[in-house]
Amino acid sequence: MDFDFKQLQALATVIDEQGFDKAAQKLCLTQSAISQRVRQLEIQIGHILIIRSSPPQLTETGHQVMMFYRQLALLHSEFAAMVPGSSENNWNTLSIGTNADSLCTWLLDALGPLLQSHRLVLDLKIDDQEQTHELLRKGEVMGCISARSVAEKGCNCMPLGVMRYRCLVSPDFYQRYFATGVTQEAIVEAPCVEFSSKDELILRYLRRVFQIDSHPKIHRIPLTDAYMGFISKGNAWGIVPDQQSEQARAEGSLIELLPNKPIDVPLYWHIWNLKSQVSQALSAQLQKSAQTILLPM
Repeated sequence: MDFDFKQLQALATVIDEQGFDKAAQKLCLTQSAISQRVRQLEIQIGHILIIRSSPPQLTETGHQVMMFYRQLALLHSEFAAMVPGSSENNWNTLSIGTNADSLCTWLLDALGPLLQSHRLVLDLKIDDQEQTHELLRKGEVMGCISARSVAEKGCNCMPLGVMRYRCLVSPDFYQRYFATGVTQEAIVEAPCVEFSSKDELILRYLRRVFQIDSHPKIHRIPLTDAYMGFISKGNAWGIVPDQQSEQARAEGSLIELLPNKPIDVPLYWHIWNLKSQVSQALSAQLQKSAQTILLPM
């Protein structure tokens, strides 16, 4: 089946810009022209690709077409850069799915050298490390940092390292809730904080250490710095990565609730199985940087 690149581009732009109007502005076309291109693509494939909601959403088939387009666009851009006298802009987009803890502790430093040596712009999408693979499966990103070790179809998977987490509290919070001991009753009475509804680390810690399957008092703060600040101010106990809490633990402003009870989360890099210079350089850079920051598997 032969695809019209402009029709594929129209589909992707509607999703990226979250609407037909903004897509038309982006591509300097009328909304009618954008709609027509998307509709012609749907007729050719024989499936509805976009749910006309606000914002528009891809169907399952639409996700597969989107992944095909993003791979094609990357290869097209790299090829154009090799052609002498090419007038194309040749900037590529690095669309990466990541967990928030990797983003705030090591990922941006890892990407820095690549951004400085290549014509690249970042498009980072944040989700829990147990969920980022869904972004890859749907074609929303070219690669993702995930806790899953099994590669998605059409993708490669390579180990990065282990991110170690600890259950931390402020000294004042410890005295208020755990002065008589860190017991099952005390941990249930003491409020905790999670990053999002998808965050599984709190429950994993409760099950492993206290044989508890739920907690009745859970705050939710979806911002990494605010999350740790909330714990530091004595409002809750929470699970924090070592890279983020190292200084606070050294200063004594945060202490480990139960020493030597860390949670280790192995992280893997998943990326399209695509012979692309950018994707290969990206994978190599992330693996190299992760080896200096994360614990070995």
